[in-house]
Amino acid sequence: MTSKEEVSQNRKQQILEAAAALFAELGYYKTTTAEVARRVGVTQPYVFHFFKTKEELYLAVLDQASRRVLETFSTAEAPPEQLEEAMGKAFARLLESHRNEILLVMTSFAAPEPTIRDYTRGGFDAVYERLKARFEEAGLPEPSRKASEFIGQGMVIALAETLQLPKLLFYHEDGTHC
Repeated sequence: MTSKEEVSQNRKQQILEAAAALFAELGYYKTTTAEVARRVGVTQPYVFHFFKTKEELYLAVLDQASRRVLETFSTAEAPPEQLEEAMGKAFARLLESHRNEILLVMTSFAAPEPTIRDYTRGGFDAVYERLKARFEEAGLPEPSRKASEFIGQGMVIALAETLQLPKLLFYHEDGTHC
């Protein structure tokens, strides 16, 4: 990759990060591509160079976050009896390092746009299948139920984070999320 291509990729990533922060802060409708461009220090046409519409930009943020979530659940390692806890801790670290992206992917089901809702439905289905497969591979009982409950806990964590309601979070005695 040439230095010009590297700069372009870095800018694209900066746009995605600024968009994630703005979408998380202001929501889909109040976020403008002009504000994203302003945050990055580029022109709005430069944003459109990478993403033809605001919806395409939003979907790109969701895609990046979804890939991170799937990778996190694919690579978490632990003995079978500790796998669920290890994946929960890995998710908590992911939420800490990429908060805006992860909260967007966890709450994007509320967007009224059919394309976003369809993408979100597919993303949650992929996460469910990945979790179920990991639980099956570990020989854990009721992998389907475990996958559903795990996603449900993730949704509660996202809701608590989004609404800033720490009372909704479950904690272990050591202070980590369940």
